[in-house]
Amino acid sequence: MATLNQLTIQEAALGLRQKKFSSTELVADCLTAIKSKDKELHAYLEVFGDALDEAKKADEMLQNHHALPPLLGIPIAVKDNILVEGEICTAGSKILENYVASYDATVIKKLKAQGAIIIGKTNLDEFAMGSSTENSAFGPTKNPHDTRRVPGGSSGGSAAAVAADMCIAALGSDTGGSIRQPASFCGIVGLKPTYGRVSRHGLMAMASSLDQIGPLTKTVEDAKTLFEAICGSDDFDATSFKNPPENKPVNTELKNLRVGVPKEYFSRGLDRGVEEVVRQALKRVEGAGAHIEELSLQHSEYALATYYIIVPSEVSANLARYDGIRYGHQNTKADSLFGVYAQTRAEGLGHEVKRRIMLGTHALSAGYYDAYYLKAQKVRGLIRQDFENALKKVDVIIGPTTPTTAFKFDEKTSDPLQMYLADIYTVAVNLSGLPALSMPAGKSNNLPVGLQLIGQWFDETNILSIASEIEKKIHA
Repeated sequence: MATLNQLTIQEAALGLRQKKFSSTELVADCLTAIKSKDKELHAYLEVFGDALDEAKKADEMLQNHHALPPLLGIPIAVKDNILVEGEICTAGSKILENYVASYDATVIKKLKAQGAIIIGKTNLDEFAMGSSTENSAFGPTKNPHDTRRVPGGSSGGSAAAVAADMCIAALGSDTGGSIRQPASFCGIVGLKPTYGRVSRHGLMAMASSLDQIGPLTKTVEDAKTLFEAICGSDDFDATSFKNPPENKPVNTELKNLRVGVPKEYFSRGLDRGVEEVVRQALKRVEGAGAHIEELSLQHSEYALATYYIIVPSEVSANLARYDGIRYGHQNTKADSLFGVYAQTRAEGLGHEVKRRIMLGTHALSAGYYDAYYLKAQKVRGLIRQDFENALKKVDVIIGPTTPTTAFKFDEKTSDPLQMYLADIYTVAVNLSGLPALSMPAGKSNNLPVGLQLIGQWFDETNILSIASEIEKKIHA
């Protein structure tokens, strides 16, 4: 018999309203699962002691009110680079080990307004830099499907917490695939919204022109519910989109759907088992009446190189604030101001963070800016143009989320380039600002395989509708 922590948002919300169980019981089951499983998985960095108190408040509202928000009483985990007022926020880094957030991120305010219970903070690659959650300063998270393997990154803690039923849903952040890649490795749904659709206020910046907060959930319907709860404009984020989602008809069936399949996503480097699962899913989509059309994203081969020029450049600027003066850890033994800066950063930052700061500083330096950063921005424009042209011909682009299933610990840590290739199908979406979703398509060698859907800018509603129909076909 399923326990309450195994429920989806929809199932839990219905059960709460029908008074089959209380929010206190729901949260208690999640806490029991955390106590039982997290010693091995290490998905959480902190579990909040007041979660049961908040659940009791939700139960009072459930007893006394009729018009109730969808997330009332639902326990949600949050990636530890999103601020929750009064709670430690480390971003997975020693330099912020004792940093306490002074305000709620906008997404947290919205979740609290909906009555959601923030149950704890989840592990991540340091400052969200990584594809495996091996780069956390507080130790790696393990994949619930095989604890010898990584959960993906950088939102690996959130993905593992959802996959292991240690919460009902979670929030992550996606700069180059950090929601979709761990969702694929852990067999859950992850949505990266259009850049600007969800406020980044209160998200610790890694690469400001690409970062985006999004949901990690057990079903597509849950992703829709959580996305609708956090999206919208925000006066604290000048890049947030001012217009509400369009109320236009969406594609609620697959018949006559035009599906584009990029030939570049099925070339060298794609694991044969992953390809087989993805092609089987595409056959089901075609069998339901969709038209499958091969297309070319001709500049996609340059996406990874472009990403790893632009992201380190923005990292080098954004992380300059962690200097031992304004935030977190400070070296107190240095005998000069420069010594404080240098020693604090040497002690507080990990190898991957230092590598990206040095790469970005070099790319932005006089004499190299035009050769690297400016050229990368021009190629970024071409990559965006590829998607723009393709999405004039098709309704949605579908392909694998990742080239392989979850890999083993230490398999790629000695070779950063191999690690970066784990995001090869996802980074172009962030460079273009498009929305994309990863959903479970099946398994290869008993490990989950993700299917990626890429849609038009600000068209999350349509992507979620198409994904919901595909979900039904895959589980039929």
